[in-house]
Amino acid sequence: MRVPAILFPSDPLNARRPDPHFAWEARLLRELGGDHALVDHDALLAGDMGEAVRRVPEGRGPLWYRGWMIPSAAYSAFAEALARRGGTLLTSPAGYASAHELPGWYPVFEGATPPSVWLPGAPADRAELAAAAGRLGGRGPAIVKDYVKSRKHEWAEACFVPDLADLPALERVVARFVELQGEFLSGGVVLRRYEDFARADLGPLGGESGSVQPDSGAQRDSTAQGGNAGAGEGQAGEARVWWLDGEPVLSGPHPDTPGHCPEPDLTAVRPLVRALGCRFVTTDLALRTDGSGWRVVEVGDGQVSDLPHGIDAAPLLTSLIAA
Repeated sequence: MRVPAILFPSDPLNARRPDPHFAWEARLLRELGGDHALVDHDALLAGDMGEAVRRVPEGRGPLWYRGWMIPSAAYSAFAEALARRGGTLLTSPAGYASAHELPGWYPVFEGATPPSVWLPGAPADRAELAAAAGRLGGRGPAIVKDYVKSRKHEWAEACFVPDLADLPALERVVARFVELQGEFLSGGVVLRRYEDFARADLGPLGGESGSVQPDSGAQRDSTAQGGNAGAGEGQAGEARVWWLDGEPVLSGPHPDTPGHCPEPDLTAVRPLVRALGCRFVTTDLALRTDGSGWRVVEVGDGQVSDLPHGIDAAPLLTSLIAA
């Protein structure tokens, strides 16, 4: 079988070289004897799939993608465009959606991750929100996000709800979240039960059970964040674990806390990753402050999960080109 190549986004200012964010991965891949090709991410998001894959050699065969986030529908079109050129993404569109969007992975991880409910699209009215809150018990703190990301940096405004029983406050936070997401709202609105996780310096921190994106909305970057976000209280001490075909191939810090290297217990997580059935995924894990153990904060497709600064990615890239 032909050795897989890895697709990276091209530099918007020079289509012949990788995006600067991924240039170090491309260099390391070459050092490891791997091959890469470039895709135009801007063209991909604009729906011009022919232009997006123009630089991928025809008949290239098996492919992984390592780059900026792609909406699930666009990923399907991306896969079709590559197939017409004789390329095959080793993560199928169905597998991508299952790992990338919370409704895809949550049923498998329920019980190991904070309780969650979701509404397709934006909620129609307060009654719909009240019903969703009721499915989470109707009271207590929660996080608002969409199927892929939250707005952690607008914590009090568009992320954290101190008490689900306060329906006006819930409605206000959800409405602001939807407004700020605008056309980038992914799937619908999710309510996640707020849990307390240990922070990077091992002190208590309120944990956000949701994913966070940079303002560009580009790459999956989940984190746990304190209830007083922005006040310098620190980040949760999450570990990001990379899985290929049900086995962990790399474990390290979360990109938000690259200097903190927790060592999570994967005993309970391994069978869940295997049950999900997606080839290349990440799990972000955090330790509960109440002593109940490690929790799955987020699951994601490994193709669009960021690597922390300074990590040795050789085991990950070696595994991908050997798959």
